[in-house]
Amino acid sequence: MDCRRQWMTEESFSRQEELIFENCDRNRRARMSTLLSLCASVAGNDYDARGLPYEMLLKDYHQVCLLSRITLQIHRQPRTRDILTVTTWENGSRGAHLQRVYEMTDQTGGLCVSGRSDWILVDPDSRSILKPSAFTAKELGICPKDIDCPECRKIALPKEGTDELGVRKITWSDLDGNGHVYSGNYGDIIWDALPPELQDAKPLGFSLNYSREATLGEELRLLGVRQGSAYRMEAVGPTGTCFTCECIFDL
Repeated sequence: MDCRRQWMTEESFSRQEELIFENCDRNRRARMSTLLSLCASVAGNDYDARGLPYEMLLKDYHQVCLLSRITLQIHRQPRTRDILTVTTWENGSRGAHLQRVYEMTDQTGGLCVSGRSDWILVDPDSRSILKPSAFTAKELGICPKDIDCPECRKIALPKEGTDELGVRKITWSDLDGNGHVYSGNYGDIIWDALPPELQDAKPLGFSLNYSREATLGEELRLLGVRQGSAYRMEAVGPTGTCFTCECIFDL
C-alpha cells in the first residue's frame, strides 16, 4: 500500500495528493476548484511545517495572509487516480504583494500545472492592507528555478458587450474559517456559470483576481464575455466587484 508523503527543503515544501472522484469533473479531470484548493492548502502546509501556523500569525503578529491573485498554466490536466506532488516556494514580494509559486507533477515526474500567486498581508480587525515589510515572522524566500507560468495581472471586462450569467447566492458550504467564500470554491462558481460548450473544454490557462470578500447570504451578479478561446467573468456583490477571472481553453 502506498503512503502519501510530505517533505521540505530550506526553500520549498512538497506534499503528495491522490486525486479521487470528488476532486474531478464528469470527464474525470481535476476541477479548477481542486487545483486552486491544492495551491491554497500547500501554502498553509508550508508555514505549518516551519512553525508558523495560521493561529500563531494571528495571535503573535496580528496578521493574516489573504490570496489576492493567482494564475495557473495547465500543461496536462490531472485526472482521477493521479498522484500529484504539489511543491511551493515563496518568491519574495512585488509592490503590495507577497509572492508564492507552485508546480504540480504526476507520478511519472511529468509537469501538470505551474502557478504564481500574489498575497496581501492584512490586519484581521481593521481589514487594512499591510506592507510586505510588516511580515517579520520569517525572511521571505526566493524560488531558485524558473516557473513556466505567466505573472499574475489585473483582469477587467469590457464596459459593453457582456452577457448576464445569473445570480449566485453565497451559502453556508461556501465559507471557510475566515468567514468568507473559500478561495478554491470560486473555481466551481465560475465553472457552473460558463457556457455549456466551455464547461467540458480543456483549460490551458486560468487567472483569478480576488477583489472583495463574499459572505453568507450575499448575492453575486455574474457577467461574462467570450473572446476567441478565452472567457472572462466578473462577479459583482453588494459593495462592488468580488472577483474577475479569465479562462483560456484548448479549442
